[in-house]
Amino acid sequence: MADAEKIIVVQFKKGRNGIVPGEKRLATSVASAEKIASGMASRNIGVAAYAVTVDEESGDMANPRLLVQHGEIADLMPE
Repeated sequence: MADAEKIIVVQFKKGRNGIVPGEKRLATSVASAEKIASGMASRNIGVAAYAVTVDEESGDMANPRLLVQHGEIADLMPE
């Protein structure tokens, strides 16, 4: 199956071991992702928008590319 690029907005929150990714939201474009992230910034410790490669068969994400960041964020896909 083919890979597709998707744009997601991720909220970050404080966890036991520091800042961790929380809820993810799909965006339709980079401009839309920037607007969503900006709107969520005041309600979260951090918010970031990424372009990610998604395997359409398994749903696995790879190759996150940071588009915009507000506040504190952590690695989206720690090793």
